[in-house]
Amino acid sequence: MSPAPRTPRPRAYDPAKVRTALEAELRVLRERVNALCEGGNADEALAAPTRLGDWTVRELIVHIAAVLERLPRYLAEPAPDPAAPRVDLRSYVPLLRTAAASVDEEAREATAAGAEPRAVADRLNTAVDRLTEAAAADPATVITSRFGPMTVADFLVTRLLEAVVHADDLAAATGVPITHDRQALAAVTRLLADALAARAPGGSVEVRVPPFAVIQCVEGPRHTRGTPPNVVETDPLTWIRLATGRLAWAAAVEEALVSASGERADLSAQLPLLS
Repeated sequence: MSPAPRTPRPRAYDPAKVRTALEAELRVLRERVNALCEGGNADEALAAPTRLGDWTVRELIVHIAAVLERLPRYLAEPAPDPAAPRVDLRSYVPLLRTAAASVDEEAREATAAGAEPRAVADRLNTAVDRLTEAAAADPATVITSRFGPMTVADFLVTRLLEAVVHADDLAAATGVPITHDRQALAAVTRLLADALAARAPGGSVEVRVPPFAVIQCVEGPRHTRGTPPNVVETDPLTWIRLATGRLAWAAAVEEALVSASGERADLSAQLPLLS
């Protein structure tokens, strides 16, 4: 009987680099939202659809603000029981619901109130400012997230995930590309790759997302030397879209956005990672 596949140890993220990357990503996102809300057709732009089910651009922006507001709120709450198990970053990913699955109450309220463009921009600006201040907290501080205890350092990685993914959602909705911060893109790519390795442990498939990540996954014969028999390769943004359900595996393969060689190099059963 072959031994059970081992899950790689959790990756460590440098808190200072994560904080810098998050600030850079949010700076770009803030600039884009402010430009959108100050445009002559702002109301029309905010009412435009997104790829997230029934969400409009307005709801998407308010949702982004809402997820950024969580760290300051958690820091103001009592610390969790020190003995309580902490949430592993890789296990955090499948706990997330895709934005298309449900609409946050904040987004519902904003839509119901017909939030004016300036109010929408101000909500995001304030959320970014407060998160930036909160991010200066000791990275080792433990907070209670909605999924359980996490360090501030780990929670900031999850905010990076939200910022990059939703910035891409905004770009898709508006048709205006966003230049992501390189370190932000790298961290999110690695986080999602590690989540796949944790979800489907094994060594029969090598997944390459150059230049940021290479992992082995899927139970089966383990590759040890030479050219792997089963290889999946794609670029960071395509990988992020696949992992978060923004892009279907079959469509990515058909459009040659993914290279998949080998009889086991089909990740349609493992993707998307977000439940």
